[in-house]
Amino acid sequence: MAVDMNIKDLLVVGDSNLLIHQVLGEWSTKNVKILPYLHCAKELCKNFTKIMFTHVPKIQNEFTNALATLSSMIQHPDKNYIDHIEDEIRDQHAYCFHVNEEPDGKPWYQDIKRFLEPGEYTENDINS
Repeated sequence: MAVDMNIKDLLVVGDSNLLIHQVLGEWSTKNVKILPYLHCAKELCKNFTKIMFTHVPKIQNEFTNALATLSSMIQHPDKNYIDHIEDEIRDQHAYCFHVNEEPDGKPWYQDIKRFLEPGEYTENDINS
C-alpha cells in the first residue's frame, strides 16, 4: 500500500526482532521457508528513499494487532484513502466500562447463577 501511494520515507514497526534483523541483512536465515518472504521484503525496501525498522515486543503489541484486524475488515471505495482512527489509552480495559449495570438491574451473572442452583433451565428462562 505504501508503494502504491508513492511514499518515500517509511517507518516499519514489527514484533519480530528476528525478521527485522534479517531484512536489514544483519542476520541470516537457514530456514528455506522464510527465504521467499525475506526476498520479497528486501525488494519492497528498494522502493523507499528512507526506511527505518522499529521492534515492538509482542506483549506490547495487543493494540496494534487489534487495529490490524479492524483495518483488514474495512473496505473503502477509494483504496488510497485511510480514515483517521482516534484512540485513547485508558487505565482499564474497555470491557470494564460496560459491566456497570444491566438494563434489568440484575447482575450480569444472574442467568448463570439461576442455571447453577437447580442445574437446569426452566421453560421461562429459555423464552425470556
